[in-house]
Amino acid sequence: MPLVLNSSSISGLAAVGGLSSPQTGSVLQVVQVVKTDAFSTTSTSFVDVTGMSASITPTSSSSKILVLFDIAIGAANGSSTIGKILRNSTDIYIGDTAGSRPRVAFQLDGGGGIQYTVLRTPIFYLDSPATTSSTTYKLQIYNTAGSAGTVNRVEQDRNTSSYNVRTASSITLMEIAA
Repeated sequence: MPLVLNSSSISGLAAVGGLSSPQTGSVLQVVQVVKTDAFSTTSTSFVDVTGMSASITPTSSSSKILVLFDIAIGAANGSSTIGKILRNSTDIYIGDTAGSRPRVAFQLDGGGGIQYTVLRTPIFYLDSPATTSSTTYKLQIYNTAGSAGTVNRVEQDRNTSSYNVRTASSITLMEIAA
């Protein structure tokens, strides 16, 4: 269950300094989801990462949403794990169009023994959803070679090695008054 903090749960947040409305830049609410279990996919097209989705309902259509993803990514040797962030069904925080190159938020190349590593991938993005409807942010990944693309575990997931770790990932959404 996500952790949700808003002006009704934090005394006086909306009335900072005696004002009747929040000041520009004030944090109006915070939602956080933490994923502690492992995820793996061999899909060569984007799939939702279970447990890496969070929703927030902005109090004003002019509000910004500070989107903070902290993702632990793994990739198989000879492949790459590719990821992107979506607001509802819209890709956000992606690169420009350049021929047929994929437009994504991050890529982890599995070469050089990286299959024994989990790479911590932070994403910070100030979004302008321009709505007061519930808005969902989520992570999708795929693996370029149909090998294991992982979250919260290394690709070589064996119970016999001390480097086959488990980690945690999170999404934090902060509504910022604009």
